[in-house]
Amino acid sequence: MKRCTALRDLSNEHHHGLVLAKRAIKAAGTADEEKAWRGIQARFVVDLEPHFQLEELVLLPALEQAGETELVRRTLDDHVELRRLISEDSAQAMTGFAELLTQHIRFEERELFEVAQQKLSSAELAALAD
Repeated sequence: MKRCTALRDLSNEHHHGLVLAKRAIKAAGTADEEKAWRGIQARFVVDLEPHFQLEELVLLPALEQAGETELVRRTLDDHVELRRLISEDSAQAMTGFAELLTQHIRFEERELFEVAQQKLSSAELAALAD
């Protein structure tokens, strides 16, 4: 399904997340691992945390109201785990973060956003763009 205009920015932000995940996988086990992880942690604060907050403040409450409790719960659980992993200082956390972030983005693109487009009103979706 084509992405509606209201979700397009959030969907485009997923690209940044996938770039971070790729960077983490590539850096894991290298001499530059620690430096790369610090950079990824910094990008998380700038790129992904605001994305998560928008979803949590606008999109997820609307989906909860529409009865999509399981999708909302999974999204929130992923956000909690991603925040936990990004705060750790280990190669294992970096790899786990990259894998979960990739899975999470695929889930949002294939399931969460599809359901949002089908179940939410134009006004509810427009609130995301504001």
